[in-house]
Amino acid sequence: MLAALTPAALAQPSPEKVKMSENPLLQPFKTPHETVPFDLVKNEHYLPALKEAMVLGRKEIDAIAGSTTKPTFENTIVALERAGEMVSRVSSVMFNLNSAETSPDLQKIVREASPLLTEYGNDITLNEKLFARVKAVYDQRAKLKLDGEDRMLLEKTYKSFARNGANLSAADKEKFRAINKELSQLSLQFGENVLNETNEYVLEIRDEKDLAGLPEFAREAAKATAKQKGKEGWVFTLQAPSYVPFMQYADNRDLRKQLFLAYNSRGFHSDKNDNQQIISKLVQLRYDRAKLLGYKTHADFILEESMAGSPEKVKQFLSELVGYAKPVAEKQLLELTRYAKENGFKDEKLERWDYNYFSEKLKKEKYALDNEILKPYFKLENVLEGVFTVANKLYGITFKERKDIPTYNPEVKTFDVFDQDGKFLAVFYGDYFPRTGKRSGAWMNDIQGQRVVNGENVRPHVVNVCNFTRPTETKPSLLTFDEVTTLFHEFGHGLHGMLANSKYESLSGTSVYRDFVELPSQVMENWCYDPEALKLFAKHYQTGEVIPNDLIEKIRASQNFMAGISNLTQLRYGLVDMYWHGNQPNGEKVTDVESKVDSLVNLFPRVPGTAFSTAFSHIFAGGYSAGYYSYKWSEVLDADAFEFFKEKGLSNREVADKFRKNVLEKGGTEKPMELYKKFRGREPSPQAMLRRSGLTM
Repeated sequence: MLAALTPAALAQPSPEKVKMSENPLLQPFKTPHETVPFDLVKNEHYLPALKEAMVLGRKEIDAIAGSTTKPTFENTIVALERAGEMVSRVSSVMFNLNSAETSPDLQKIVREASPLLTEYGNDITLNEKLFARVKAVYDQRAKLKLDGEDRMLLEKTYKSFARNGANLSAADKEKFRAINKELSQLSLQFGENVLNETNEYVLEIRDEKDLAGLPEFAREAAKATAKQKGKEGWVFTLQAPSYVPFMQYADNRDLRKQLFLAYNSRGFHSDKNDNQQIISKLVQLRYDRAKLLGYKTHADFILEESMAGSPEKVKQFLSELVGYAKPVAEKQLLELTRYAKENGFKDEKLERWDYNYFSEKLKKEKYALDNEILKPYFKLENVLEGVFTVANKLYGITFKERKDIPTYNPEVKTFDVFDQDGKFLAVFYGDYFPRTGKRSGAWMNDIQGQRVVNGENVRPHVVNVCNFTRPTETKPSLLTFDEVTTLFHEFGHGLHGMLANSKYESLSGTSVYRDFVELPSQVMENWCYDPEALKLFAKHYQTGEVIPNDLIEKIRASQNFMAGISNLTQLRYGLVDMYWHGNQPNGEKVTDVESKVDSLVNLFPRVPGTAFSTAFSHIFAGGYSAGYYSYKWSEVLDADAFEFFKEKGLSNREVADKFRKNVLEKGGTEKPMELYKKFRGREPSPQAMLRRSGLTM
């Protein structure tokens, strides 16, 4: 909604090949539930549609700003909320595709579109007449008869203007515009560089001896990748389904090191894909913008709108967790090193490329458990049906696959989602396999957000995007247990979107504080360890045998295996994020920043030529700058919330209804802590997270 072009650029849309009357992005979508007609949308449609949409959006904004009537909540705040819906529609489709199904042509379009959208947003929030009307309503808020959601929208709208430069002088507004424009371009370039580095690297293996240790599923997938790329032998890539098994199982230490170095030096080669200077510029520009707005640092600016509230609180939180995790991690690393030496390891210390290899072997020895044993029970289609069934047991919702909803790739599955009374709730898209046009990782997006317009509850269109193990010529997609938890995690985000029930889209679904948004996703992961839930979907893909009790017990027993080290790794990311964004930049090199944090939390020798900041897309190409700590913060919430479910029964509808009504449906309509207390009856306790993670000695 609050997204911007200069008046001159918008006055006359440039002539384009596509006539507006024929542009499918600007027409009513004549598809089931008015879903995006991906089969009709082409790259050449985006820029013409966006420019035309911005012309319309500007007219809507000008009508609000230029009104001679007295400013009211309805004619100013609600009208502003509704303005620019066509801009949101076009940009949502474009950016979703740029993440999940991009190409060089689309990347070029997005690079051109992004500064236009930044200017469009700036022209709204820096519009003095418009802000005067918003402020007039805000100043009268105590006298207005508004419900809680209306009050939250008013507060959020006013803050959005104030936090986006509305109170700046004319000269500083121009500086603000320039900073935002450059930031948008740099973030896009950062993400493209990471994608390029990920796609360009391949490890070709011709000698089968170099596959020693690798299970059949990893070999078969590598053979399929080689065939797809027109190469002989076996090919491993930096995509997670290829990279992770190689690091866990390959006996060839030199090749593990080679793959590790490639993965952990993305964006760090001082070449066309280098991200070092981009980081320096991003960090400086974010700091400059924060100072312009009156904040001490970018972290102070970001954390003003968070549960944590300040960088000091975040740093204290992370430091306390380091205090719990580090002694446990040191103990676990000693155990692992001892085990490695007993099994032929010659060096004094384990290197990073040894950790996954020996920890996987130790895990198998301690628990008689590894992915090779578990994967046959986790066929993708069964796991997906399982998460649907868990959602049905908790919230009464059902999923029905459709074949007539257009998708952007034939692999994408689509579903109608219905409430327990049979009412339509949402469209759900599932996109599960890696492709060259898809960035790595896993995420959830809204293609259409939920809102109420003229009494109609416009239901959301939600997409889960992941990068899971592909089917091979002889096997279906069989997931690792980590992939199972990822599917449940992203589906939790999906539920936050699908069950949204707010009046205003800007307060709906996942439009919440960054350190609250991970609660619905992380709490869903807990059902992956529940015996009752596992038996719903963990069935051998060949025999149909339900996962035996002894394997379930091994999964549960191994839940905290190496938890100290894994927690320390997450804390390392959070601390680096806070170092970049919680201090005044002084031109430090990437390696210098990481070394300072590593002195506190990294138990492994530093590897020359590597850096993780240069591929840290969450904070440099995504929305998590000064917010990566939120994963650990949300763990406190989710562990405490899940203990409530356990107390009452994991399928207890009373508890589930409280979670749905006070968290999933409410979005950002109330302060997160108030919503949590309405669900739980009290503030969260960190003890549940410490117990679950095995961090209590």
